[in-house]
Amino acid sequence: MALCCMMLASLAIADGGASAEQAAKVETKDIKTEFAERKQLFDEVSEVTGIPWNYLAAVDQYERTLSIANPKKRPRSAGLIGIYYSELDWAGIANPDQTDTNPASIALFGGRGKDGSGDGVADRANDLDVLSTMASYLLTYGTGEDQFKLALWNYYHNQRSVERIQQFYRIYAEFGRIDLHEHAFPLPLGAEYSYRSTWGASRGWGGHRMHEGTDLFAGHGVPVRSTCYGIVEIKGWNPYGGWRVGLRDLNNVYHYYAHLSGFEKKLKQGDIVKPGQVLGWVGSSGYGKPGTQGKFPPHLHFGLYRDNGKTEWSFDPFAYLKKWEREERLRGQKKSGS
Repeated sequence: MALCCMMLASLAIADGGASAEQAAKVETKDIKTEFAERKQLFDEVSEVTGIPWNYLAAVDQYERTLSIANPKKRPRSAGLIGIYYSELDWAGIANPDQTDTNPASIALFGGRGKDGSGDGVADRANDLDVLSTMASYLLTYGTGEDQFKLALWNYYHNQRSVERIQQFYRIYAEFGRIDLHEHAFPLPLGAEYSYRSTWGASRGWGGHRMHEGTDLFAGHGVPVRSTCYGIVEIKGWNPYGGWRVGLRDLNNVYHYYAHLSGFEKKLKQGDIVKPGQVLGWVGSSGYGKPGTQGKFPPHLHFGLYRDNGKTEWSFDPFAYLKKWEREERLRGQKKSGS
């Protein structure tokens, strides 16, 4: 892959030879600028390597989610690229200098680190070096989709990781951009509804258990909407949740909607959705065999679950619902000029 890294080094002029000092300034940049610069890196490396930009973006985003979910094991990057390499991975397991930045000695000891910026240094804090290192690995398998999936399996040894990255690159391909982190409230703001924090409350049907979500009470048939850019991961009947839909977003968070009265007729598993898109309608389904209705007042049960690459756990969505409700209301006010 020496040729690949030589070609990537030519990008250093456009990239400005991103350094650790530059990476430290990223936090102060406007978020739109950061997204634009990240996208530019993906486009440039894609052009040189032939790896689709959305594949690179999906791996980077998945790596970001692992760092969010595992902060003690994986420090979050201060730069534009979120792909994480430990010193051991970067320099090589047998390398006596675990801070080695010499591409030749890193290669000698079997380290992953590459010089993608052309400055003669393989620097874990250099965005182009890090992205080039991942691109070089992926290129050993090829640029096709099946080859990409095989590369992911051999890198993560985890089918869950392969599936998540597939979901991410499909979302990026659908919209053609990476700034896809806007949210919407799950119910129309003009509807009559009420909710409070109910996460952690006791539930008894089917055995004692904890309530893993927030209940939003609204009239039967009120539209239920996507809160995020994401993909429909699950759709169908659950004995507890009734007619339910599950979305996966780009932060590797699962958005769970339960007790629906029905689904939007064109919605199917694997569909890409955006904030505010109608998924179904408020109902009172659940607590029984398929079609069971009316064992409780109509409401939407909304839950959030974070994936750390190996397992998934519920967390309280109440503060997020408040935030998304407020943000959507402000967007509406700006559009109306009020």
